Amino acid sequence: MSKTAVVVMSDPNSEGEEALGRLFNALFRTLELARSKAEVDLVFQAAGTRWPARIVAPDHPAHALYLAVQDRVAGVSCGCATVFGAAEAATAAGFTLVRDGDIPGTGGVLDLSRYVRDGYQIVTF
Repeated sequence: MSKTAVVVMSDPNSEGEEALGRLFNALFRTLELARSKAEVDLVFQAAGTRWPARIVAPDHPAHALYLAVQDRVAGVSCGCATVFGAAEAATAAGFTLVRDGDIPGTGGVLDLSRYVRDGYQIVTF
């Protein structure tokens, strides 16, 4: 059985619709893999840590798709969320801040290398 970590790094604050398109593709890829009974984790890193607070809003265009995969969310990188000013909003939205990798100057980050060690394919959006 395949194992995949879907990583959202796109910045919702960027100009244009590309970031929203990347988010939709990440959520849909997660849904496809979950439907096929594959092992899949959805994680938010870098500027992508700004998405969680937005996608929980019922009027957000990706909200329904998020609800379909919310049980696959493994977390939000704590250090990234702190750097990008999203930590408080992510936790207020009910997301878990992950600190399994030690990076100087941060509260710890979600360590993607653990997925590599465990045989996951990493797909970034």
